[in-house]
Amino acid sequence: MAAAPRLRVLLGEATAMGPGKAALLEAIAESGSISRAAKAMGMSYRRAWLLVETMNGCFRAPLVEAARGGSGGGGARVTPLGHEVLLRYREMEEHAAEVLAPELADFAALTRDSSDEKDG
Repeated sequence: MAAAPRLRVLLGEATAMGPGKAALLEAIAESGSISRAAKAMGMSYRRAWLLVETMNGCFRAPLVEAARGGSGGGGARVTPLGHEVLLRYREMEEHAAEVLAPELADFAALTRDSSDEKDG
């Protein structure tokens, strides 16, 4: 099992961006819908909506804009700022993984792996 960092960007008490929120943004961008994105990720619509509200509240403008349902259906889109935040977050993740690789390897060497486990 390879060790990997999980980056969370905190703004006060709120997590402005983390792995789950980044995945949700990507799913919304792909599906055009908060509900379809939530379903694809195995989370409730309410949970997805709360994550979107938190993200939207942490930045200078919304990351996701949603349209209510109706005859034309609803939908959601990731805004240009949302795409920029997601890109920068993914770049920070890559940078953190590169910088921490030696320390993570040393740390992983201290953990039990499946070959060390004994039956019974």
